[in-house]
Parts: sequence; C-alpha cells; structure tokens
Amino acid sequence: MPIMTPRLVLRPPRVGDGVIVNAAVLESFDQLHPFMPWARKKQSPEETEEFVRQAAANWILKKSEEPWLPLFVFQKETDQFVGSTGFHNIDWEVPCLETGYWIRNRCAGQGLMTEAVNALTQYALKQLRVKRIAITCDINNIRSRKIPERLGYQLEATLKANRISAANSEVSDTLVYARYDSGQLPILTISY
Repeated sequence: MPIMTPRLVLRPPRVGDGVIVNAAVLESFDQLHPFMPWARKKQSPEETEEFVRQAAANWILKKSEEPWLPLFVFQKETDQFVGSTGFHNIDWEVPCLETGYWIRNRCAGQGLMTEAVNALTQYALKQLRVKRIAITCDINNIRSRKIPERLGYQLEATLKANRISAANSEVSDTLVYARYDSGQLPILTISY
C-alpha cells in the first residue's frame, strides 16, 4: 500500500481524513442516498472522522469486520479526494472478498472509479491471491453496474427481492458480479 495507477493513489484511511470524506459525501449525497445504506442521513464531520478512525484501526489490526478495509482514492496530480473503494465480507479461508465503491460528483464520468476498481481487482487477485472478488449493487444503480461490466466481471446472479432500497424503502433486487482471475482486464499499469 498504497496502490498507484497512472492517475490515482488508493490508500487506507488516515486519522484526519474525516473532513475531506465528509465534504465529498455531502457534495454527492443526492446521488449516494438512493443506493448506499450508509447514506440514509447526512453525517457530521465528527461522525465521518469516527468511521475513518475505526477503518484505519481495522487496517492496522487486519480486522475483517465493519467498517472493513476501505481504501480512499485520490487523484495523483492534485491529491483531490475522488471517492472510496476497498475490501469487505472477507473470507481468508477461501480466500474471497467483495468490493464496493462510490465517487464524488465532481469526479464522476472521467473513468476514475473504473480505473480504481481495475487496480483494486488486480491487487486482490495477484497480491492477496484471492480466488473470487465480487461486486454487488442494486439493480437500479445503472452507473454502478457499468463498472463491473466494463471490467469483464461476470454477472453471476440476480438476487430477487434481496434488499430494501435506501431511497424509498421498497424491496429491490441485487446484482452479483464476480471475477476469478485477472485475465482480460483492461490494461492498466499499477504499482504497490
């Protein structure tokens, strides 16, 4: 760590990151709220800093529990906070894990999160030697679906009536995408 791409740096949270993360969440709240259960209400910078501190501790202690192992994404040239990805629902016995992601509004539409998830996927498969990496998302989250599709993840399943929509509390379906190897990922130079 960190994981670096031509445009990005992905790194574990650090104490003090709460202010920048909170500003990005508030900027993007209207887009995050319909799909992210953690975005049901706006948090204060202090609440976000508490999450950051717990996540930083999980990385140090290698804890496989909430808030899991998030990675914050920054633009390499400007050090601007882009969004977050990371590892969750980790089973080291298999080993397998899931990833998720969100991007702040001003950085969307530039391929930055696709690049970050590509790098994260390569890292998980090559460095951590996981056998399976999965991405799940609400069937109605079109922007989120496009990332695993661009990266050649297989649509494994549609889990019917599997989740409650964060936006309207209605029952919705979950899409499950997975990769088992790094073959045919879009070419991306990464270092770590």
